[in-house]
Amino acid sequence: MTGKGNEKGFLSDADIRKLVSGVLADRDFDGKRIIAIVPDLTRTAPIPLMFRLLCDSLGARAAKLDFLVALGTHPPLDDERMNGLFGITAEERAGQYAGIGLFNHTWDRPETLKHIGTMPASEIREISGGLMDEDVPVSVNGRILEYDRIIIVGPTFPHEVVGFSGGNKYFFPGIAGGDVLNFFHWLGAVITNVRINGTKDTPVRKVVDRAASFINVPTLCFSLVVTHDGVKGIYAGIPEEAWSSAADLSAKVHIVYKERTFSRVLGIAPKMYDDIWTAGKVMYKLEPVIEDGGDLIIYAPHIDEVSYTHGRFLDETGYHVRDYFLKRMDQFTDVSGAVMAHSTHVKGLGTFEDGVETSRVNVILATSIPEERCRRINLGYMDPDSIDVSSWENREDEGILLVRNAGEVLYRLTEGRFPG
Repeated sequence: MTGKGNEKGFLSDADIRKLVSGVLADRDFDGKRIIAIVPDLTRTAPIPLMFRLLCDSLGARAAKLDFLVALGTHPPLDDERMNGLFGITAEERAGQYAGIGLFNHTWDRPETLKHIGTMPASEIREISGGLMDEDVPVSVNGRILEYDRIIIVGPTFPHEVVGFSGGNKYFFPGIAGGDVLNFFHWLGAVITNVRINGTKDTPVRKVVDRAASFINVPTLCFSLVVTHDGVKGIYAGIPEEAWSSAADLSAKVHIVYKERTFSRVLGIAPKMYDDIWTAGKVMYKLEPVIEDGGDLIIYAPHIDEVSYTHGRFLDETGYHVRDYFLKRMDQFTDVSGAVMAHSTHVKGLGTFEDGVETSRVNVILATSIPEERCRRINLGYMDPDSIDVSSWENREDEGILLVRNAGEVLYRLTEGRFPG
């Protein structure tokens, strides 16, 4: 494993170029068909830089070089957004990069998926500590099996489902089929966001790594640690090792510790989140520092949709605490594990006793989603025009917290304390 990290400063483009070029030069890529898997636009990452580095280093060596966007269940990118992800113009794509394929993952098209194995119930029972007991079929985008080598390129952050993103998570759920995707999202939700997020070794990570063991194509992973201000680190090697080093650095730069809880938190969602399905990360990262009965406001005037992919299911089901589902699973057999997981992660910790649901945190949307729809899906509403963001500045001693660019940095209480 090769890598370089800087907790206090940032790596220059020259640093990244030297490391990436050196790693690629030492690999057996000559005459090989190579596919690189990258995140979509909902992650902060220097994908344009990495795209050009891979093209420059491998374009003349490889028999084929293509890129696949690990969408999970996010909407596919059109040509304009695809070009924007890779930092190229339409003219460049049609010209110097004409021989390079840029593909979206197609999780909802069964004919494009390939079953590669099954995790038996006995193994799932052991991994989950008895929480789950079922066979889990594993399928993946069949396109990757047409290549001789795979390169994963993507950032690592604290994550609500697996603990820290990155590594083999770009396979699962990045380019996975629904069975394994829905299974481990619900497993993470059962354990709960506050226990999973920012924890390195989790049952869900074990499921992801086990699923990846069914992929018999040699894989190189570039795991990056990135902030909005630049790149903190990059590690290259097999996915498990590169991810592990990146997660260690991410824990130092992506987790903020607070001595106290807050009664009101305003989390400003960046423009890269274009629906609540993605902007829900504001709640995921801030839930641990909100006091019981406190308010979390997701401020995103640019958002006017709950989920471009799953909105109709969330309109029917709404947002609820974990036990609302867990105690009545027979009533939600038609609701996917991923939808239930998202619902509970946004709603947060709480109870469901004698038919009464009680949330620990009041989650309020200050978006362009109409008030009626917010209420119908069991979330609060606030007119974004009524919020003066500047008035929330520097009020932590009053129990009021403002977080800009919320969604990637995890906030936790000191001394390992968890709410609930």
